[in-house]
Amino acid sequence: MILFLKFLIAHLLGDFVFQPENWVKDKEKKKIKSVKLYAHIGVHVALLLLLLQFNTRYLGGFFLIIFSHFLIDVAKVYLQKKKNKRIFFFIDQFLHVLMLAVAAYLYNPFTIDFQQILSEKNLLFIASIIFLIFVSSIMIKVIITQWSLEKEEKKEQQSLAKAGKYIGILERLFVFMFVILGKWEGVGFLLAAKSIFRFGDLTEAKDRKLTEYILIGTLLSFGLAILTGLVYSHYGR
Repeated sequence: MILFLKFLIAHLLGDFVFQPENWVKDKEKKKIKSVKLYAHIGVHVALLLLLLQFNTRYLGGFFLIIFSHFLIDVAKVYLQKKKNKRIFFFIDQFLHVLMLAVAAYLYNPFTIDFQQILSEKNLLFIASIIFLIFVSSIMIKVIITQWSLEKEEKKEQQSLAKAGKYIGILERLFVFMFVILGKWEGVGFLLAAKSIFRFGDLTEAKDRKLTEYILIGTLLSFGLAILTGLVYSHYGR
């Protein structure tokens, strides 16, 4: 575990701390001909050597990480497009961390207990997350669309695309975590914060229907998250 953490720290520092934004843009523009690409790899080389304290015992893992990092980065700059940058960012990071795990495994073999991973408690947790992210969004939408308001639709057009949807998902996940951790004060704080945030919109609109519409959506969102948290807390012990 210590070896993997050393690999991970070197990776995080190299990819997110010591890689300026202009290096990223240069790599995307010039691809394999980019000097910044090789400078980036050089940074990873230096960080790994320092964290491994120049121990030649880990030479195989060192070369595996550096070589795979170079190949993954090159593949990324050639395959990614402007519209799929976010997807490739996560794929890129997943592959890097996977190779770190492989390199660590070479020296400290470990087993994955799938029976433990797929335990009743973990499956219930996964089901709860799926419900809060996907199912709850559809349920709330089905319930409140009968009161669809023109003012709210116009306001959504002026805001970030799908911002309301993602805010709802995040608030449900936060409420769920607060409930299963027994931190009910966190639920109250989150509800108060959202109320303050929405107060300006409601004051500006001066529309009772809009106020009721937002209140119903908020209470449904919080209610579903609290209920899911209570169910998990009861059956996931």
